[in-house]
Amino acid sequence: MAAVRIMHTKHILASVLLVLSTGTVLAQAAPATPEHSLTGNLGLFSDYRFRGISQTWRQPAVQGGFDYAHSSGFYAGTWASNVSGNSYNNGAGLELDLYGGYKFALSQDLTLDLGALAYVYPGAKFNSAPGVPTGEKYDNVDLYIGLSAGAFSAKLSVAATDYFGLNGTTAGYAYFNSLPARGGSKGSSYLDLNYRFELAEGLTLDAHLGRVSVRHYSELSYTDVKLGLTKSLGGFNLGAALVATDADKSYYQAGNSAGQDPKKLGKAGLVLSLQRSF
Repeated sequence: MAAVRIMHTKHILASVLLVLSTGTVLAQAAPATPEHSLTGNLGLFSDYRFRGISQTWRQPAVQGGFDYAHSSGFYAGTWASNVSGNSYNNGAGLELDLYGGYKFALSQDLTLDLGALAYVYPGAKFNSAPGVPTGEKYDNVDLYIGLSAGAFSAKLSVAATDYFGLNGTTAGYAYFNSLPARGGSKGSSYLDLNYRFELAEGLTLDAHLGRVSVRHYSELSYTDVKLGLTKSLGGFNLGAALVATDADKSYYQAGNSAGQDPKKLGKAGLVLSLQRSF
């Protein structure tokens, strides 16, 4: 009997060693984080809201982009959407974003994000009056710093150029409802606060609060809020979000090409979306 017990013990020890050695091999074979990664996204939206303001005259938008990331934390990307010619005159009806930055961990749960983002509207130029184009562009460049911790994230963006073309000349244009000229708007900012919570498997709640502060033109400053749900289904993300602002309706509006039929672009509304990442 003693011999049997010894043999049994040897079998158990051999089995344990086999499991441990197999686990070690599997751990060594586990794929490491790729040095380079490239992802894409494409979506259909019932409205394109940027900082709470409709960019498509409260009409649908098709949007998509590509993102490159390096394992060191550096990243770059591009993104595009159609926009309304009623808001961005004389152009291609397109917004093209170009961005890059660096993310790194400050601690186990806290990540810092530093970067720059250029908003380009090819060919688009202000009208001084309906149908009267000028040489002034809507293009804008932001520098930003962001922090994320778990479900929370915050980002502060500061305009390194005049805020989407607003300066002492364009302030008097019909687009800005003939604001008194007070110089440039470089240094305008946007504070972006977000919270994301998974309610159930594949179902996510998103809450957002933002504040636009326009330098020298406080009439254009406002707060925007968003509350949305996203559901993952068959490789797609279905979304619905309530968006609202307290933006001054006399400034945040746009008429058609004849300057008629103005729409309030910051009006509260429901935005539906269908997106896919690849």
